Amino acid sequence: MMRPGPTNSLTDVAGLRVGHATRRDQGWLTGCTVVVAPDAGAVAGVDVRGGAPGTRETDLLDPRNLVDRVNAVVLTGGSAFGLAAADGVVQQLYAAGLGWPMGEPGQVVPILPAAVLFDLGRGGEFANAPTAADGADAYASASTDAVLQGCAGAGTGARAGGLKGAIGSASAVLDDGTTVAALVALNSFGAPYDERTGELLAARHGLGDEFAHVGTPSVDELDAARDRAAAAYEGQPVRPGMATTIGVIATDATLTKAQCQKTSGLGHDGLARAVHPVHTLLDGDTLFTLATGERPAPDLAALHALMVAAGDCVTRAVGHAVLAAESVSNGAVDLRSYRDAFPSAVRMR
Repeated sequence: MMRPGPTNSLTDVAGLRVGHATRRDQGWLTGCTVVVAPDAGAVAGVDVRGGAPGTRETDLLDPRNLVDRVNAVVLTGGSAFGLAAADGVVQQLYAAGLGWPMGEPGQVVPILPAAVLFDLGRGGEFANAPTAADGADAYASASTDAVLQGCAGAGTGARAGGLKGAIGSASAVLDDGTTVAALVALNSFGAPYDERTGELLAARHGLGDEFAHVGTPSVDELDAARDRAAAAYEGQPVRPGMATTIGVIATDATLTKAQCQKTSGLGHDGLARAVHPVHTLLDGDTLFTLATGERPAPDLAALHALMVAAGDCVTRAVGHAVLAAESVSNGAVDLRSYRDAFPSAVRMR
C-alpha cells in the first residue's frame, strides 16, 4: 500500500529543492529545471534509453566509476545548445562551496549531470535556447515548495505527440515510511493517450482518486485530435532527436550507484506505461535517480517495493504533466493541451 506524499511532488523527498527558469518572451518557448541535492550531495544513477540522447556527465554515474555523489541535476530544453544552462548552475554551486573536494577548503568541483530535450524553434527563433544565466536563475529559485507543474522550466516548449507537453511530478510514501518521487519533462514523440479511445494512459495507475476526474473523451473530440496530431507533424521530415522525455527519480533511502541505476531502469518501465511509443530513435529518453540517504538501506523486499514505486511515480508524473499543460499557439506551433483537446474527458475538481 502506498499514498502520495504531502505535496505529491519531488520535493516530498526531504532535502531536495527544485527551481525553474522559463523563457516565453518574443521568439522564445523554452526553459530549464534544476533539482538541487542536499549540501552533502546525493548518490546518483542514470539510465539512457532513447536513440538520440543529449547529456552531460552521465558516464560519471556508471557504478564502475569513482564519483558517487552529485550536487544537482539539470533538465533543460534547447537540445545541445541548452547544455549551456548547466554552466550557470555549476558556478552557483561552486560559489556555495559545494562539490567534490579536491584539496584545500573551497577547492571543489561541482558534480552536475544534465539532460536535454528538443524544443528548438517552438518559440519562433530556432537557436533560442537556455543559457548559463537561465541555469543560474533556476538555481536561485530552487525551493522545497511543491514543484510548479505545467508549462514551466524544461517543460515550457515541450510537445507530447500532437499535444502540448509539460513538467509533471508525483510522489509515494511506502508502508515503511520511505518516500519515492519523480519529476518528468514530457516531450515525447509518442502520445500520452490511447489513440483508439483518447483515454489518458496514466489514469489507470493513479493512487486513490488521483485521476478520478479523468475519463474517456467523446468520439468527435478524438477524431479532431487525430487530425490535429497529423497536422502537427505534416511536412516535417523524420529526424532523430526531435523529442525526448527526461526526468529525475528520488528517494530518501540509502542506495548504491548500481541500485540507483536499476531504479532508473524501473522508471523507464513507468514511462512506457504512460507514453506510446517510447524509447524510439527520435527520442533521447533519460532518467536519473537520486538517493539522499536519510533513511537506512532497504533489505531486498523493501528495495523491490521502492523500485516498483519509482516506476509508478514516473507514470503518474507523466499523467500530471499532461493534465497541467496549457495550450500554445504562437505562429510557430499550435498545440492544444489534453484538457483543451478533450474537454469532455476532464472534469474540474
